[in-house]
Amino acid sequence: MGAPIRTVLIDDHALLREGLRSLLERDDDVVVVGEAGTFDAALAEIAHCAPDVVVVDLKLTAGTEYEGLRLIREIAKRNPGVATLVLTTFLDDDLVVRAVRAGAKGYVVKDVDTTELIRAIRTVSTGGSAFDPRSAAIVLRTVSGEHEAPADLTDREREVLKLLADGKSNADIGRTLFISESTVKFHIRNVIRKLGVSKRTDAVYVASKRGLI
Repeated sequence: MGAPIRTVLIDDHALLREGLRSLLERDDDVVVVGEAGTFDAALAEIAHCAPDVVVVDLKLTAGTEYEGLRLIREIAKRNPGVATLVLTTFLDDDLVVRAVRAGAKGYVVKDVDTTELIRAIRTVSTGGSAFDPRSAAIVLRTVSGEHEAPADLTDREREVLKLLADGKSNADIGRTLFISESTVKFHIRNVIRKLGVSKRTDAVYVASKRGLI
């Protein structure tokens, strides 16, 4: 067996760090070499401890929006050999994507069990990526969308889509565009098909992400 994975814990709740350290160190593969609760303390601890993996929450300081994202970017810049793994309560499409783009190698939520968390730490420590099923689905959706050719929407379909995004009903859209409700439904079906989704709400989401509306 190789050397234990040197791990630093970054979370602004000392009690959570203490509990997490206790859980992780029951496994011979992981040793917690440091911890911190703020952005500046985290960078200092990482420089001092030279970890293999940093487990980081996204929100570090009260009143600061997702400072963990800034920390992940800074770690990637200063310590490119150190893998970052997000461990957070926040599961949001935008946050997962932003974390990956900042340089995170994995993303798991805090209801993950210890076995899965340790597996994720092992995976990112060897250069792999580790996501819980919900985060993985978000990443896959995003990557797929980025590699698809732009949807060939007609001007009318775009108009319908914009009104959908405004929360308009089929009847409202018909009245606004002076078309029948059945024609509105026809356009919505085409939009859903072209965007490769199954629901109108998903169509609005995907279209907004791809700059179509």
